[in-house]
Amino acid sequence: MPSAVPEQLADLPYGHLLQPHTGPLRGDERYDTVHFDGGVHTEAANGASFLECAFTGVELSGTKLRQARFNEVWVQGSRWVAAELPESEWQDAALLGTVLAGISAYGAVLRRVVLRQCKLESVNLRGAVLRDVVFEDCLLRDVDLGGARLTEVSFPGSTLEEVRLGGAELGRPEPKGAPVSKATSDKRGTSAGARSVDTGSERPEANGRVSVDLRGAVRLGLPDGHQGLRGALISSSQLLELAPQFAQALGITVKDR
Repeated sequence: MPSAVPEQLADLPYGHLLQPHTGPLRGDERYDTVHFDGGVHTEAANGASFLECAFTGVELSGTKLRQARFNEVWVQGSRWVAAELPESEWQDAALLGTVLAGISAYGAVLRRVVLRQCKLESVNLRGAVLRDVVFEDCLLRDVDLGGARLTEVSFPGSTLEEVRLGGAELGRPEPKGAPVSKATSDKRGTSAGARSVDTGSERPEANGRVSVDLRGAVRLGLPDGHQGLRGALISSSQLLELAPQFAQALGITVKDR
């Protein structure tokens, strides 16, 4: 998982090199060790690259950043609304206390990214690739991860509401020879998304690593139910929470009397 995240601008390893930014964002521009502080950006900057940059209190409103690259960027207290970030690339990035609303980021690639105390609402991450990503104490509402590929992703302290995982692929990064996860239900007549959900009771994960760890989530609001959960790690209490959706998917009617 990503290393410790600096909480203050001064803690950034490149903080002393940052230069203030003035003017609009420009497409295909390379921004190296630049500090974007405050202001509102509505322009198009498709293909821009940001290396060792910091964003503090920045508002992006409808900004177009298709195929933009964010490498070692630090975002704090910002508000990005209706920004277009399809096929963008994020690596070694941190977003703290930031609002992401109405974001189009389908096909994006996120590697070693931490989102802490962020609010994500109406975010399109369909077909995205997430590897080594942590959503810590975040609110995810109406987030679409359909068809995305997730590896080593966790949600400690986060609330998931209307998060869609239908068609998502949850890869399990384990060494060769590791024991295979035992199915939690009969293989016959069970969809792929339902039969390989790991509740953590079968065995410990190799090296403490797991594809998608949902155990730390405060709430799991998954309208797709079992779909896309194959390979995920959930707690026994979360299994009970999801049981009605699993039963519905399997055509099971549950009645006490």
